[in-house]
Amino acid sequence: MSTTDPQKPATDSAIGEFVTSSQRPRKRRNYFLVFGAIALAVIGAMYLLKDNAQVEEDKPLIETVARGNIENTVAAAGSLKPLKIVEVGAQVSGLLQKLHVEVGDVVEEGQLLAEIDARVQASRVEASRANLAAMEAQTEARKAALELARANTARQERLRTDNATSQLDYDNAVNSLAAAESSLVQLQKQIEQSRASLSSDETQLEYAKIFAPISGTVVSIDMIEGRTLNAVQMAPTILRIADLSTMTVQTEISEADIASIKKGMEVYFTTLGGGDRRWYSKVRQILPTPLVQNNVVLYTGLFDIENADGSLMPEMTAQVFFVTEAARDVLTVPLGALTFADTPQTGAADPQMAGRPGPGGRPGGANGFPNFSGEMTEEMRQRIRERIAQGGGPPGGGFPGGGQPPGDFPGGFGRPGNGMAQGAAGAPPSRRDATVKVVKADGSTEERKVVIGLSSRIDAEVISGLAEGEKVVAGIVQAEPTEAEQQASSNSNFRGPPGGFMPFMR
Repeated sequence: MSTTDPQKPATDSAIGEFVTSSQRPRKRRNYFLVFGAIALAVIGAMYLLKDNAQVEEDKPLIETVARGNIENTVAAAGSLKPLKIVEVGAQVSGLLQKLHVEVGDVVEEGQLLAEIDARVQASRVEASRANLAAMEAQTEARKAALELARANTARQERLRTDNATSQLDYDNAVNSLAAAESSLVQLQKQIEQSRASLSSDETQLEYAKIFAPISGTVVSIDMIEGRTLNAVQMAPTILRIADLSTMTVQTEISEADIASIKKGMEVYFTTLGGGDRRWYSKVRQILPTPLVQNNVVLYTGLFDIENADGSLMPEMTAQVFFVTEAARDVLTVPLGALTFADTPQTGAADPQMAGRPGPGGRPGGANGFPNFSGEMTEEMRQRIRERIAQGGGPPGGGFPGGGQPPGDFPGGFGRPGNGMAQGAAGAPPSRRDATVKVVKADGSTEERKVVIGLSSRIDAEVISGLAEGEKVVAGIVQAEPTEAEQQASSNSNFRGPPGGFMPFMR
């Protein structure tokens, strides 16, 4: 006979619960370990993919050796002025009766511009003419009196020979002859004076009509019809006429640049509304008297430019470039691709030299970019991205975005017979030895020595060592930063509120 223990089921249930409760922490710990391993694997894969993608996206900046123009310039600001401008004024007083022109009218020399009320001048002319006519009428009477005096004198001389007259009558006859001669001469001089006065009055009457002294354009009118002009002390200006066929550019040159500017130097300028158009000329004059503004010393340089199409207007702003050196139709290579032999090597792989300017003001090594084995700082990467986005070359050197302004060199900017670029003083520039990395057809690179002539802030002239169409390495095009890098950069720049207090973030 078996008996059932009523406590056994309770014991088995307790044991089951104990086993189940002891296994739960182990399962939870296993889940945490699995999830942690997966998370670490995902993060590692992301960083690995990011690094691989970054390496794959980095590529060298390849440039082609081509023919072009190189110039070194001194920039200055200037304004346009008419070469010849005339202030047309009134030489007689009176009421401005009529204006025959308006501002902007093109006039020819001798064209009627304005008229002044000339009634007073006309009256003076009439009076002078009447006075002259009266004097001329007296001339015949004076001549008749002179003939009578001469006859009386001759008669007295005959009577005196025969002792038939007295000495007193003879002397009176001689005196009358002298008086008649003097009276005629005096009248003739008065007639000449009256004629001169009449001519002056007629000229004053002509001044009442104002004619154009030169051919040109009416640029301003200072008087209006109906205004009374007083020309007693000075001639009031009625209008101004400018000859716009030839313009003069007045340029303000700083004292730091004035030593480089010489008379006869090639110069060109652009205007705000002229787009890419250039106007070429030569320096005509440098005024010796400076203009001092806020302790800044400026010298005025002048040069003239033909304005046949009338596109240049007075007071336009001009961006002037004085060409100190220039070369035309030469082989050019980007300055960032060169490593000059006379410059100490400063590779960017050296941590102390990373980011420091190299030759020509460019960061990194002597070629303006860090070596492929080195690392670029984030600042250097951002500068390269900005320069490439603007269409320019590598950063540094201060050259403007987009390279040289467009336009062709005039004939005077050519190269001399020795094949060297012409400098400002006429002497060829010094040659410099350099090296470049040339890209072969199979994609590999080789280092080659070249001879460099004239160089600007962007390009350099290749005298020997390279051929047109060859490709050279001019730097590195760095990849755009990833979102994680941008986020890390923004987080690293955040310093929190003042006082160092950071809010609690959940």
